[in-house]
Amino acid sequence: MADESIALSENTCLMEWIDTHTHLFLDAFDADRDQVIQRAQQAGVRYMLLPNIDENSLQALYTCEQAYADCCKPMMGLHPCSVHHEVNAQLQVIQQQLDERDFIAVGEIGLDYYWDLTYRTQQLEAFRTQLHWAGECHLPVSIHSRSAIDDCIQEIKKIQKGQLFGVFHCFTGTKEQAQQIIDLGFALGIGGVITFAKSDALRQVISQIPLQHLVLETDAPYLAPVPFRGKRNESCWIPHIAHTLASLFQLDDAEIARITTANALRIFAGLSKG
Repeated sequence: MADESIALSENTCLMEWIDTHTHLFLDAFDADRDQVIQRAQQAGVRYMLLPNIDENSLQALYTCEQAYADCCKPMMGLHPCSVHHEVNAQLQVIQQQLDERDFIAVGEIGLDYYWDLTYRTQQLEAFRTQLHWAGECHLPVSIHSRSAIDDCIQEIKKIQKGQLFGVFHCFTGTKEQAQQIIDLGFALGIGGVITFAKSDALRQVISQIPLQHLVLETDAPYLAPVPFRGKRNESCWIPHIAHTLASLFQLDDAEIARITTANALRIFAGLSKG
């Protein structure tokens, strides 16, 4: 694995990547953020898209954006795991940000039934509200759907009138779910999970999906790909995720870079204005 890591770093320097989902503004990177950004750029990562979490992450998000404005592009949204009983007040803060600033997308929004269902009703309210905002603003959406893919799909179906588009972040679903997502005009975010030893089923699903519906992501600092599993994830490891895709589709890494970067630029059209 060590030799493969060296080969990847040498062979990917001329390729261009986009990490469509990374939390570089979190305190996990406070000690060495400059070096993390530098390593990503050296690996060919042109843009790193930053999904907001909640009202408490705003300052860190904006500080990161301002410090690395050429490569770090912020989203704005309320993460479902942050939703609580005062969801309307939380949403007012998010709406104010969308009114006052420019963002690359609405996100990270969605549903999470994995940890706690206490605020399921509030999560649904927040998700629906933010989907409407995305449609009104003509912005893509970054969707969190942990243990809730079907409900996320159904909520989008209810209001989809050709205006909603974006990415189902960290997709780990079935082929049938993938097809429904694609039919709704969304792409699938592929991250480190696809490299895991126990992800054979996911690899089988993704191998049947046309590449034009896939984008790359890290979800850093979480879900580091093999051979770095268990470590803090970084955007510079995007090529390792891509290498697994290349193996699945029997293509070289450069073709994966070309296609997934084009997909991300198409979805996140605001990048071409930056």
